[in-house]
Amino acid sequence: MPSGESEWKTRKQRIDPKLDASGWRLPRGGARPLRQPFRSEEEETDNGPADYALWLDNAIVGVVEAKKLTVGPQNVLTQAERYARGLRRPKFRFDEFGCPFLYATNGEIIWFHDVRHPLNWSRQVARFHTPNALKEMLSRDFEGACEALLRLPHDHPRLRPYQKDANAAVEGAIADRKRNLLVAMATGTGKTFMVVNQVYRLMKTGVARRVLFLVDRRALAAQAVRAFSAFEAEPGKKFDQIYEVYSSRFQTEDFGEEDKFDPKVLPQKYLTDPQPGHAFVYICTIQRMAINILGRQAIFGLGDEAIDEDAAPLDIPIHAFDVVVADECHRGYTSQEISTWRSTLDHFDAIKIGLTATPASHTTAYFTQKVFEYSYEQAVKDGHLVDYDVVRVRSDARMSGLFLREGENVEVVDPRTGLSRMDQLEDEREFATAELEAKITAPDSNRKIIEELKKYTDDHEKQFRRFPKTLIFAVNDLPHTSHADQLAALSREIFNRGDAFVEKITGRVDRPLQKIREFRNRPNPGIAITVDLLSTGVDIPDLEYVVFLRPVRSRILFEQMLGRGTRKGERYPSKDHFTVVDCFDGTLLAYFKKSTGITKEDPAPPTRTIDEIVRDIWSNKDRDYNIGCLVKRLQRIDKAMSGEARDAFAAYVPEGDVAKYARELPTALRKDFVGSMTLLRNPDFQELLVNYPRPERTFLRAYEQTDNVSSILVFRDVAGGEYRPEDYLTSFSRFVRENEAHIEAIRVLLDRPREWSATALAELRQKLAGSRYNFTTEKLQRAHEVRYKKPLVDVISMVKHAAKEDEPLLTAAERVERAFARVTVGQTFTADQQKWLDRIRQVMLANLSIDREDFEYQDTLSAPGGWGAAKKHFGEKLLTDLIHRLNETIAA
Repeated sequence: MPSGESEWKTRKQRIDPKLDASGWRLPRGGARPLRQPFRSEEEETDNGPADYALWLDNAIVGVVEAKKLTVGPQNVLTQAERYARGLRRPKFRFDEFGCPFLYATNGEIIWFHDVRHPLNWSRQVARFHTPNALKEMLSRDFEGACEALLRLPHDHPRLRPYQKDANAAVEGAIADRKRNLLVAMATGTGKTFMVVNQVYRLMKTGVARRVLFLVDRRALAAQAVRAFSAFEAEPGKKFDQIYEVYSSRFQTEDFGEEDKFDPKVLPQKYLTDPQPGHAFVYICTIQRMAINILGRQAIFGLGDEAIDEDAAPLDIPIHAFDVVVADECHRGYTSQEISTWRSTLDHFDAIKIGLTATPASHTTAYFTQKVFEYSYEQAVKDGHLVDYDVVRVRSDARMSGLFLREGENVEVVDPRTGLSRMDQLEDEREFATAELEAKITAPDSNRKIIEELKKYTDDHEKQFRRFPKTLIFAVNDLPHTSHADQLAALSREIFNRGDAFVEKITGRVDRPLQKIREFRNRPNPGIAITVDLLSTGVDIPDLEYVVFLRPVRSRILFEQMLGRGTRKGERYPSKDHFTVVDCFDGTLLAYFKKSTGITKEDPAPPTRTIDEIVRDIWSNKDRDYNIGCLVKRLQRIDKAMSGEARDAFAAYVPEGDVAKYARELPTALRKDFVGSMTLLRNPDFQELLVNYPRPERTFLRAYEQTDNVSSILVFRDVAGGEYRPEDYLTSFSRFVRENEAHIEAIRVLLDRPREWSATALAELRQKLAGSRYNFTTEKLQRAHEVRYKKPLVDVISMVKHAAKEDEPLLTAAERVERAFARVTVGQTFTADQQKWLDRIRQVMLANLSIDREDFEYQDTLSAPGGWGAAKKHFGEKLLTDLIHRLNETIAA
């Protein structure tokens, strides 16, 4: 763009076409129409001529101040304000202003200010508003709608208190005229449910009518459609019975047989010609909307999500939506992705609400008003999410890489065709840990890690009588060398529960959304293997094991992957924790342990083309910096080229030595800039720098490599401190001894067993679990099994053994049998009495106590008649004495 462009040229070549495109045309022949919208130029005011005036229904509704291209328009809105104060015979009067809407532009950037309310901020917009947009803005009573919103009670019966707080925070910010809002809520705390309720409240009160719900995966879009359609907005009325819920076209397998509704496809005119009477929610992927707004080229580099073939560029006005919700708004691990997200969001002049569990610095830079936060730690403390324990798997291969010896036999795989051959190494070769599964795999290492995992899932199944749903993150899923495929095959072999028990769920499988749904809702598969398809937003409440065989260095991605396990169980309400298996000896967790809640990591920089770097050097733009960038790029090329490429480069640089050329380039440019740039600007040379021949990629399977794999279980306290089983039990013993005088249940158990009861047991469990160490029965049982090789130790034994080490460790079954043997020794019972004793035994196995109330509330005892029926066979005194003695003996 020419730096010396005049204001007149800017207006004629840049501003006028934009006004024309938005419907503000100059009237033909100079006659001003009475009803049609138009623009006037050099409109006379008492404070001088305004560059442009926008007319609607024979009244000025807007003033546009124009500046030449090199002037920043934000600071010249004050000139538009001056002209708005001086308008002659205005139809409107907003305090001192004679029109409601002001613009300032340099032809590329447009700033806008709605002056009708003192709290309205000026803001940048992508285009001029159309006449219909301004007419709609004038017809709405936004102030009254906000007042109605703030009066609307937060009384939905299914909302949790913090979700109501989030709604109230969003609504207060909107009433204060804030427009870029961020809500940060931990994965699994119900962001979607909260925001569906939020959207309904905004639509009900008229704050919003048209709402865009943006996601970055079709799986999340399908999940959002289900959430809106299932939400009971009013008693007996679902959301989609009150307002329309639209989406882009789904495939039939995106929804399961359990989904009885048919998602509606949004009519195109709802996007291109929004009307005040429209009231709907449109659920759309960012990829599709980016194509609609920016064109198909904008989505290159925007993740690996499949692109809708029917998506096409559309002329969508900036007022198409009143509110845009960006789900998982932390997404964007590269500058390219962030740029596409922002450009898409920036197109709409709307209130924007970002939702995330892991706000990053680039997230908070865009969604500038963080109005609400509910952290994972707080959610665990409040009982809405579960904490995790850790299994540290140490693999020599994962920690130190692989060293192949001369003479070792390896399988060489052609990644293009999958064909392979056996080869014997003629020299030593070493592979770093980062090259595992990318250049080489050691099947023995993967096998031993899966075998180590099975030990823990077997223990879990023995303790809880269910196999834990397990998610394994693999390094890749590349054709012919897929790490995910190898793990799936090994898991099927090692767990030996049939093909259906293990499922690979990646973008390369058929119907991945259906497979995700089956993993969530059905017993099989018990194990799912993915790369990153299940890393974000997918809701699997019953997941109990998350296995990291993929090294991760993005805090955002890691927290999202970890978040798959944090939800409380649905089919298994007893789920009180999940287990993270860190296959890098705990280093993954340690790497992220000290990070703050808002990630400071920078996104990966954009990949500039060599042509762009050369043009910047030629234009003397940051010359030294760009020369340094080019030198590094050339050095990388030298390392990555094949011999054929070196021959091709020999036509341009001596002997094709690109590395030497790169080293000497800064000096050459200083001595002869124009001459040196001649080669760099040569199109054929630039083409070769991009498309030079690469060496054929090979992949090795090192079958003779053996790995040493071991593991330890680690427990976490509420502050994130970690303890090995023996250290955890040491802390438990110390806790019991220090609290014997402070916790009544411990005192009863140790000193007054005659007072043992269900109430004492409940207090004991509550006090232990509520301690800083989170001493749940399940964790303590696992620690005792590791330390003493005794599975399923009962909580009474744990406490007694902690206080006095010579106390035996018993299971609940052993303790109950011992108590019955002591209480009933030397006595005979009728057949009916024996049946009642067996029933009492069943209740005590589960509860380690028995009370009279159990005869009314425990099905085992209440079904055959409860206390009254039992009393007929024992007599009240004998039955009461029996219960008392059993409680005392079980606690002894």
